[in-house]
Amino acid sequence: MAVTLRNPSAMEPAPAAPLKGDGLPYRYEMIHAGGSCRGYADDPAELVEMLAPGYASLATPGERSAARVRLAMDAQVRLQAQLASGGRLDACDEADRAVILGGRHEPPAPARWEAPVPLVLISTFYEPAGPLPRPSGPADLQVWLDPADDWTLLTSLHTAGVITVNVRRGAAPPR
Repeated sequence: MAVTLRNPSAMEPAPAAPLKGDGLPYRYEMIHAGGSCRGYADDPAELVEMLAPGYASLATPGERSAARVRLAMDAQVRLQAQLASGGRLDACDEADRAVILGGRHEPPAPARWEAPVPLVLISTFYEPAGPLPRPSGPADLQVWLDPADDWTLLTSLHTAGVITVNVRRGAAPPR
């Protein structure tokens, strides 16, 4: 069973990691909710449940897949807004700003991306998994979120800086 704790402010010491009923530590720690929470679990699906309440009760793989895509889309919108507000938006031309600030009811599909503000994309919508061609351009200007499975979603959110996931020393990540 997973555990979520309030993350203390920078002025307070970090709490000790909780132990399970058997006295052993949890396999994973996740810092989320803008750094305000720490979650502990033994299974990636339990971490996804912390980010998308109700995820664990979804009955079919299709329902879980759709929930991961929705979670990735929510993170995409928040992260794209954060990147756009970072001060480099003024250096973008009008067409780039339209892509950055546009709705996400349809995935952005530029042929090439070189604007100074990174573009946040969800891999499900682009080749090889989806129908859209991947934009060409510098890799550091494309942030990919991948909801293919629980662990892949978590690691892509970690890489994008949305969450932090730590694996207990000696515990292998899921296969």
